[in-house]
Amino acid sequence: MANNLTLYTWGTPNGHKASITLEELGLTYKTEKLNIMTDIQKEPWFLEINPNGRIPAIKDGDLRVFESGAIMLYLVDKYDKDHKISYPHGSDLYYEMVSWLMFQMGGIGPMQGQANHFVAFAKARSDYAIERYVTETKRLYSVLEIRLSSHDWLAGDKFTLADIANFSWVRAGPNLLIDLGEWPGVQKWVDRIAAREGVQRGLNVPPPTRTPEETKAAWAGMRNRVASMENTDKH
Repeated sequence: MANNLTLYTWGTPNGHKASITLEELGLTYKTEKLNIMTDIQKEPWFLEINPNGRIPAIKDGDLRVFESGAIMLYLVDKYDKDHKISYPHGSDLYYEMVSWLMFQMGGIGPMQGQANHFVAFAKARSDYAIERYVTETKRLYSVLEIRLSSHDWLAGDKFTLADIANFSWVRAGPNLLIDLGEWPGVQKWVDRIAAREGVQRGLNVPPPTRTPEETKAAWAGMRNRVASMENTDKH
């Protein structure tokens, strides 16, 4: 099916949700790389595409779609007619897939995002916030383990956008010194997904600016910076 897709993105878990979906569907698209560290996503031209000033966003011709989950649902609704990574709209498995997608959108994404902030990006150290958000992230991984300890995929018997959404965040758990080996089903699932060619292509959109070793070292430096501060919690 013909398209005129442009992806506006950066190398984040939410950005990868969109790029992996595009790659798994085999769609052609243009990529606009937005370095979010420069706040380009807050400029007026981009706010016309996403009023919330966040990546990712897409345009398909004149149509805009923003929020990563909405982008994923749009792409499968319009372009996944063979249900390669989705299920027929209205089916029981469709709603199972959407449930796991929303689990990531309302749970893992926000909680792990806050954990990332307080562990590595905060300007003041809060041991309470670190413990709260890292502990909640781990609890959510345990919910995934309930399913993945006995099933290969989150929804039904095939890889879907539910797996893409959760994988894009869970694979980054080690940045918080979370050992995925605590959840054997989750670890095997992450490895299974990471081996997919479409996923590997999607993780390289846009091309990384650091090697894996450099990324690991950068996260260690950011964690150490926060850890070296005095705890500011009031007891």
